[in-house]
Amino acid sequence: MAEIPPAEPEVAPKPPPKPTKPPNPVFRMLGLPNFRLKLPSRNWLIFLSITGGFTSTLIYDRRQKKLAQQKWCRVVEHIAHETMPTNQLPRKITVFLAAPPGDTLRPAREYFREFVRPVLVAGAMDWEVIEGRREGDVRAKLAERIRDRRRRSGEAPLLEDESDDMVRALQTRAGTVEFPGMAGDLVIGRHAWKEYIRGLHEGWLGPLDPPPEHPEAQLLSSSTPELLTDSQTQIQTPPPSTETTTPNDKMSLTPPTDTTSIPEDKKEGDKQNEPPKPKWPPPPYILATSYSFSQLPPSIPPNDFDPSLPLPFPHLLGFLNTPVRIYRFLNKRRLADSTGREVASIVLAASSRPYRILDPSEIPPSTPTPSTSDTEADADNPTTTTTTPAQPYEQSHVLHTEEPSWHKSIYKPLPETDAHRERVWLNPVILDPRIADRMRRFEFPSEEKERVEQIEKEGRERGTGAWDGLSMSLGLKREKEVHGWETVGDVSEEDI
Repeated sequence: MAEIPPAEPEVAPKPPPKPTKPPNPVFRMLGLPNFRLKLPSRNWLIFLSITGGFTSTLIYDRRQKKLAQQKWCRVVEHIAHETMPTNQLPRKITVFLAAPPGDTLRPAREYFREFVRPVLVAGAMDWEVIEGRREGDVRAKLAERIRDRRRRSGEAPLLEDESDDMVRALQTRAGTVEFPGMAGDLVIGRHAWKEYIRGLHEGWLGPLDPPPEHPEAQLLSSSTPELLTDSQTQIQTPPPSTETTTPNDKMSLTPPTDTTSIPEDKKEGDKQNEPPKPKWPPPPYILATSYSFSQLPPSIPPNDFDPSLPLPFPHLLGFLNTPVRIYRFLNKRRLADSTGREVASIVLAASSRPYRILDPSEIPPSTPTPSTSDTEADADNPTTTTTTPAQPYEQSHVLHTEEPSWHKSIYKPLPETDAHRERVWLNPVILDPRIADRMRRFEFPSEEKERVEQIEKEGRERGTGAWDGLSMSLGLKREKEVHGWETVGDVSEEDI
């Protein structure tokens, strides 16, 4: 008898699908599909959280950076409203910019344009920029500028290109005078600061004319090049042809040969007899080890130089430093605040102090121990890196924390063609006491701190956030009005 197969268990019927929600009539009329609200997937949540967090951090940082710059611009903007004579030039400072080690000049220019220039413009300051594209440019330009000042004071006759200065002649004819107060120097970065110190010593302690062993002096004292030999100057002319020319030959399409062309031997001879062009930057006129043997010029300021301000320039290269670079990119508000404070001190020009002599406990531990014997041993080779000077001046250790972040390419030996160059960035800062004692540094005046706090408080109370600014622009919110009775306590006796 055939076996009866077991009966299959009854499967519960599936519930009918839920009816879909009818689309919005407005969307249906526009031809849009029916949107369903649902949570994004795991991958979308990761993507949106990362991008949203980075974007919000960036927007917050740029907003706070703008507020910090506005604060320091308000601190110095009262100078722009001061009246001055019509025949007087505004105050002018000198800005020293140099390409950071291992990079071009563009990062330094962007740093100046982004963090320094807004405060200078708010204070109606004029400035002159001395740029250096390679190591030694700032040193050479500053030294030549000081030598020009010494020549104009009567120490030596002016050079040919300096005697007919049209700008000074027009200013003298028009009766224009310069600003009577202090000017000031703004040096950006440790590398530019080292060249600034070196150029300051070379300009005041070095000679006005290049020494005999200097390449420029050798070019000036070199005799006229020898005349070319007969074989080089003789023009080769072909012998006269005995063939007669016919009218058909004149109609030939072949161009006639130039019988007066200069042979290649003469062109090569001219290039060989041309005087060599001086290399830039030129070698220094005086070695750092010869400071003590030179005398001060009569035109040097008897008391102090114009104050200077070394400004930090954080610059980092390298793929492995990407996390640090991202952190700095998202924290520009702190850099804008600290830089704005330093620039405001040079714009106000209300306080300056002499550079100090550091105690042994204040010297950074990364600096080598001072030694004089090594310095004297390297006197014949200025490109050799020497040790720090015996006197621990403050100028020697200013912005020393930037050197570990310099690119490693600057530590490579120079090629033979650039063997004459001095390694200013690698050599320690050597100071002469007669120059170091005349240097001063700008500092932010203590009496301005209360006003800065008041300006910062007003900025917070004003409500200059992104939403508040949008509300004011749309007319939804008005700026806070200050009534007359609220300013009674701030009226001074001079205002009555």
